[in-house]
Amino acid sequence: MTYIHTFVICAYQESIYLEECIQSCLTQESVATGQSGVILYTSTPNEYIINLCEKYHIEQFVGSSSGIGANWNEALSFVKTDLATIAHQDDIYLPDYGTEVINAFKADEQLNIAFTDYLENDAADTVRTRNINLKIKSFGLKLMSLSNNKRYQRRIYAFGNFICCPAVTYNLQRLADFKFDENLKMALDWDAWERIMKLSGRLKFIPDKLMYHRIHPDSETTFNTTDQNREKEEYAMFRRYWPKLIAKLLINLYIHNQKTNS
Repeated sequence: MTYIHTFVICAYQESIYLEECIQSCLTQESVATGQSGVILYTSTPNEYIINLCEKYHIEQFVGSSSGIGANWNEALSFVKTDLATIAHQDDIYLPDYGTEVINAFKADEQLNIAFTDYLENDAADTVRTRNINLKIKSFGLKLMSLSNNKRYQRRIYAFGNFICCPAVTYNLQRLADFKFDENLKMALDWDAWERIMKLSGRLKFIPDKLMYHRIHPDSETTFNTTDQNREKEEYAMFRRYWPKLIAKLLINLYIHNQKTNS
C-alpha cells in the first residue's frame, strides 16, 4: 500500500500514555482509507516499546540521537512519505486529524506545514478547561491566518508561539533541507515556525480541535518550565522581534501563563 502521509510516533523510555497514542494514530480515518501509515521511532529501545510495536504491528526504528531536536530530526529521516506528523507519545489524535491535514495539502501544493487547533488533557485523561492561554493562542492563529503575507504573519507571531507542535504536519518534499535546532530544548518549535515562515510557500491553520495535548508532571514541557529553561529560550525568541523592554514585558506575561502547565 502506498501512503502519502506518516504518523511517526516518538517514544521515550516507558510512557504509560504511549499505547493510547498508538491507538489514536491507528484508528485514524486516513489510516483506514490507506492514506496514512504509522511508524515508531525511539532512541531508548526497551522491551515495553518493542512489545507495543509487536502488539500493534508497527515498524520500529531505533536511533542514537540525544535531545529533543536531534530526536525529531532523526525521526523524520525514517519517513518515506511527503507528509509527516511527529506524534508525541503522550498525546491523542482525534480520528479525522489525518484526513483534515491531508486535504489541506491536497488543496494547496504550496503548503509547507498545516496545523490544527487543539485541547489539553491531563494525566487522568480529563480534558482541561480551555484557559485564557489557549484562547489567546487560537485568537493569534486566526489573526495570522487572515493573510498569507509573510511579514504580516511574522509580526503576529512576534507576540508568542501560538502553534502546538504535535498538531503540525510537515511537507517534507518542500522542507527537504529543514532541520530543528538541536541546541534548543523548549523553543525549538517556535524557532522552527519562525524560520519556515521565511521560506517560500505557505502555512495553513485548521481551526478544528483535532488533537489532545497532554499536560502532566513528567512531561518535557513541565520539566523545562520548572527549571526556567523555557523562560530563557522564549526570552531569546522575543528578542528576535522586540527591544529588551518589550521582550521582558512579554516574557513576564508568558511566565504567568506557564502556571497553567501543571
